[in-house]
Amino acid sequence: MTTVLIVDDQPLQRYGFRMLLDSVPETEVVGEAAHGAEAVRKAAELRPDVVLMDVRMPGMDGIEATRQIVAAGERSRVLVLTTFDLDEYVHAALRAGASGFLLKDAHAEELLAGIRAVAAGDAVIAPALTRRILDEFTRYVPARRGDRDREDPRLAALTDREREILVAIGKGWSNGEIATRFVVTESTVKTHVGRVLAKIGARDRVQAVIFAYDHGLARPNED
Repeated sequence: MTTVLIVDDQPLQRYGFRMLLDSVPETEVVGEAAHGAEAVRKAAELRPDVVLMDVRMPGMDGIEATRQIVAAGERSRVLVLTTFDLDEYVHAALRAGASGFLLKDAHAEELLAGIRAVAAGDAVIAPALTRRILDEFTRYVPARRGDRDREDPRLAALTDREREILVAIGKGWSNGEIATRFVVTESTVKTHVGRVLAKIGARDRVQAVIFAYDHGLARPNED
């Protein structure tokens, strides 16, 4: 059973998510919040597996709420629900520690799969958002020059294959795509990904993408 806290300032939106999640036996809605401050308080009180977090809300927004929930070090992981109108707020949420992003108009199956993935410790980004998120994210990453001469020791700790895996993660590839490209099994890819995350100190796959961009291993419009 995956427990979920729904955070959105629109009552009808919260009602719709609750109806969907209550209709399947593997999820349980343990609470709702209408703004960020209430989300932080209820996350600490209820300790849900997943927090469905809206970004734009009155008072404390979803970014600051995400930052505080993640900083508290509790079990809850944050899945941000956003529109296709991406802006700096979404990228700030990446920095704040969100474990994934889905569109609010995602199909029910996509939302449920995203909740399961995040609850299991993975990260998820809607396929329609992946490339645009990565492309736009670089606008908020400072240009890095000459870093190859001052390589981060965390990169030096990676094997050649693990570095290739990190580059692939930075490009937004799924485990299946990585397995196909490198002609290995998905279980092997998962093992490599786990080792990469541990060595670079990334909380999840989304944070690994940030790391790859910060260190010049990925850039927009790469295949």
